Amino acid sequence: MSPYRPRHVGDERRSHRLPRRLDTDAEEVQRDLVRLVLTVIELVRQLMERQALRRVETGGLSDDKVEELGLALMRLEEAMTELRERFDIEAKDLNLDLGPLGPLLPPE
Repeated sequence: MSPYRPRHVGDERRSHRLPRRLDTDAEEVQRDLVRLVLTVIELVRQLMERQALRRVETGGLSDDKVEELGLALMRLEEAMTELRERFDIEAKDLNLDLGPLGPLLPPE
């Protein structure tokens, strides 16, 4: 059968299709979306923090820049904590399991 041939109602392959509508809870969808966004932000935050530490260790930043960077990272972490609390998401919930690759985020 050609893959471009339309399926008929009696076609046995129709039984393997997804339902037309998925049962979803709007609040749960919103919470999952927020969790995904916060996970990406947390990953970027941790990468920025590591890069900042490398730059500080190599002496590539002035004392003022080190202070400014540290303050910005602290504020970002505080904002993340506020958002997690607002949506009742724990920090461990942001660490996605990538199967054989292991967790997305390193343990704190």
